[in-house]
Amino acid sequence: MFRLEHVSKRYGSLTALDDLCVTFPAGTVSAIVGSSGSGKSTLLRLLLGLDWPDTGQIFIDERPLAREDRLAVRRRIGYVIQEGGLFPHLTVRGNLALLPRHLRWSRARIEARALELASLMQLPAQVLERYPAELSGGQRQRVAVMRALMTDPPALLLDEPMGALDPLVRFELQEGLQQLFHELGKTVLLVTHDLPEAAYLASRLLLMRSGRIIQDGNAADLYERPADEFVRRFVAAQRAAPVPER
Repeated sequence: MFRLEHVSKRYGSLTALDDLCVTFPAGTVSAIVGSSGSGKSTLLRLLLGLDWPDTGQIFIDERPLAREDRLAVRRRIGYVIQEGGLFPHLTVRGNLALLPRHLRWSRARIEARALELASLMQLPAQVLERYPAELSGGQRQRVAVMRALMTDPPALLLDEPMGALDPLVRFELQEGLQQLFHELGKTVLLVTHDLPEAAYLASRLLLMRSGRIIQDGNAADLYERPADEFVRRFVAAQRAAPVPER
């Protein structure tokens, strides 16, 4: 579904993406991992047309992305950011209805889709009446995913969606997202710093450094066949909690 050919992006003296060539086939789940500043979020922003490459070309469904197509593309791609980005002055129902109303969906269709997604995300229907401040962190992120899925887009991009959650809530949301990705069969790109999270949610892991992909494979490739010393150190840094002696 997505293809980048020799894409580069700079912000002043900083090179965010450096001659990047990569394809994300339709229906696959990929996790983009790496340290801060490696270019992970920039990649998602370029796919959404929120930023524009300095060089290279982006293709979506084999069509080159043009500047005049950016708004239409954003309507076809669900996007979830850290802490959700929900509008605090709107209820959950109001947040979910923003894009469907713009697309002239009927109230009945919006309500039916909201209830369907609430069930899918294992949230009670009463949540639709609440404001974001009345929700837990985990509930806000589930609602953010619901909003991204309201119009049933073929692709879902998630930028550190669980970074601000406590470990238990994060664990529960990971389980919910894994099941969701399996059921929906959408093209999913997940950005995370957390390698175990990436390995749990995605079949393909891409490790970035300084705007380049330095290893592309599955979790076993990174853990057992690291491409270089940086990959080896990155994997080693994902330290498991020590088990106290009894």
